[in-house]
Order: sequence, then structure tokens, then C-alpha cells
Amino acid sequence: MSVDLRLTGSAYGRGRGQAAAGQGAQVRAATVGRVETARAEGLFDEAALAYLAAQRAFHTLHDSEGMAELLGIAEGFDLPEPELFAHLHLGTLRDLKGGAALIDGCSAWAVAEGPDGPLVVKNRDYSGLHLGIQSVARHHGPDVATGGMLCLGSLGSPGAYSSGINAAGLALADTQVSVATHRVGWLRYFLMTRLLARCSTVAEAVAFIRTTRHAGGGTLVLADSSGATAAVELGAGAVTVASGAQVWRTNHLTGTLARDTLPPKDDDIAGNSRDRFAHLARTLPGAIWTRTNARVLMATHPDTSPGAAPICQHGQADAAQTISSAVYSCNLRQMDFCEGNPCTGAWRTESLSA
Repeated sequence: MSVDLRLTGSAYGRGRGQAAAGQGAQVRAATVGRVETARAEGLFDEAALAYLAAQRAFHTLHDSEGMAELLGIAEGFDLPEPELFAHLHLGTLRDLKGGAALIDGCSAWAVAEGPDGPLVVKNRDYSGLHLGIQSVARHHGPDVATGGMLCLGSLGSPGAYSSGINAAGLALADTQVSVATHRVGWLRYFLMTRLLARCSTVAEAVAFIRTTRHAGGGTLVLADSSGATAAVELGAGAVTVASGAQVWRTNHLTGTLARDTLPPKDDDIAGNSRDRFAHLARTLPGAIWTRTNARVLMATHPDTSPGAAPICQHGQADAAQTISSAVYSCNLRQMDFCEGNPCTGAWRTESLSA
């Protein structure tokens, strides 16, 4: 079962507070354990270590709160902080070696209006190792200028490791993309938490994104309570922003950045990314989207919906699979949450004010 956390105080204190949930052995396996495996495979060569050092210097300068939170997490779980920092960069480091099969995928979309107001919706496709350490966390602290954050993530990782919403009504979710080009800049897993802590609207978030450097790889889908939306592709050399009544992204870049996407490495998630993208493109426009309808869409399977893409993805053990689904209501400041595959129907509602 996912862990419900109420974290208050400084970024460091909130990070350390994760350890109150226990599950230290599983957190170690899902983070440090993956780093140890990657090290044995030769991922951490001289170039990788130099890149990590440059990334550490960048984030120390530009995101002191995020680095403090990571230190608190490490000390709370008695894990080496450099290993947790390296874990957050595993996808980037594998891209720099030519890419690997995705274990971090996801389908995400947003709509500007409907009976339940603006929505941000995401299926979280990730390693089954995280099924037992997913967390629903409420954050309040002096660095959270927006009044509070409700974040879906994992123990051992920064707050908005997958998605979240703040008290101002800004919601966001990410998707992973393996790309050929990376540079020193904001890693998405730190960026997401900082956007929710600092920005009240999509316009503020996009302005922040446009004025800084990004490590590259991945997308963000955002909406706010005014009905503004954005789909942001975080290229290392350029950032693209799309808006509209509906926006959506899966696990490849589009438009001018499309060629930077690395080809799939015989994995289902990257391999069906374009099918999922096309299914959302056919399904989202012209429909009236409620939270209930969003839940149904995220449970889509080809075997039950002929011609559909596998929005809800199944897997075994620690393989990539849909480990949760989230529907954020920007007006209500709530998240409808289903742990595991959304086709199970095991949904519950989490409120930022709870």
C-alpha cells in the first residue's frame, strides 16, 4: 500500500520526515540497489562521474532547497546522499551511453475545462519495485510559497517525483523520454517540486522554465485553476511549449525536438509511446471530461477496447508497469488516486487540505 505522509518544516526536515514511514530495505533496493547494479554494469565511467559532479554544482547553486530535501532523505533512511543523487540521474546517464529500455514511462494529459474544472491526469509507468514505496505526501514549509503541495512520488526521492498539485491550483505531471542530447541543467525530478513550491499559475511555471537551463529528456503537462494548460518538452538545447483545450504527452518528443528521441530498446513502454499518443489525440478532443471519465480512459486496454492503445500497462515483478494513476482537479485541489493498475477500480480521493 502507498504511504500517506504529512510533512512540515524546512525542505531538509520534510526530506528526513519520509523515514517515519519505515520500509528502509525496500527504499534501499529501489534506489541505492539500482545504482549498485548500474555501477557493476560499468555505467559510472569517468565521463559519467564528471557529469554528476557538474550537475551537483548546478543544483547546489540553483536549488538549495531540493538538495537539502535530498540530504534529509538520505540521513533519514541512512543512505549515502551521493547514491541517491546518482539514482535520480540513472536515465540520463544511460541516455549518454546510447539509451536503454525504459522503466520510467507514463501517459499524461490535461484539459482546460469540464464539469469538474481543469484536470491533469497521469498513469505512472515505472518499475514494480516502487509499488510498495509510493507516497502521497502533503508538504508545508517556509520554502513552499504557494501555500502547500500534494505530491505523488516515492520514498527515497524528492517530493513531486511523479506529479502533484499546490494550494494555488497549479497541477503538473511528467513523462520520461530517452534522448540523445543532455547538458548540465535542471533535472526534471528537482524542477517539478520547485515549480509547485514557487509558481501559482501555468504562466509563472512556463516563464521559469523558459529562463533556465535543463538537463534534457522528458516532458511536463500542466494546468491551473484558470483553465490555462501547457505541454512542455524539456530539450537540452531548446524548450517547446504547446497549449490548448487539451494537451497530452507520452514517451517521445514531437515537432522540432522529435529527432532527439532515442529509438526504443526492445521495451514495451517506449515501443508503444506513439500508439498511446495517437490514442489520446483521437480521444481527448471534442469530449466532455469529468474525473470519472478520466479514470475510465486511463484504464484502457486493447483487449477490452478494440483498436485502443495500452494506456494501462501490465507487467510482472520489478518490470515496468502502470503502478498508479492520478486525476488532479485544479479547482478542488484534490487528487483521485489508484494504486496499481487503474483497471482494478481501486480509487480513492486525496485532498491537499486533509
